[in-house]
Amino acid sequence: MSAPIFVYGTLLDPAVLARRGGDARLARRMVPAILLGHRRVALRGTPWPTLRPDRQGAVAGEVIHPPAAALRRLAAYEGAEYRLCPVRVLTPRGPLRARAWMAPPWRADVAPWP
Repeated sequence: MSAPIFVYGTLLDPAVLARRGGDARLARRMVPAILLGHRRVALRGTPWPTLRPDRQGAVAGEVIHPPAAALRRLAAYEGAEYRLCPVRVLTPRGPLRARAWMAPPWRADVAPWP
């Protein structure tokens, strides 16, 4: 298993996560999580979200623990716009070090993502 991944956008949809990750079990093992110090915004010029630092912000999402093959598939889905960045999230079991896909700051819009 790879490091935990914090998902906060399209991968929150269990059907999308299963299809893009190639593993239906991923959605059944999602754990609620909150990322403090960020907000979810639109990725400039796309319908997709990214994260932008914001001291007052909080982003609700889920943590998954994808096997290596699923992580490779998810990385391909996320594309070259995003990089996995270290984050610290709060889960029902306490704080957790994870990674989240984020675009470069200059690509983050100020408008919230739906």
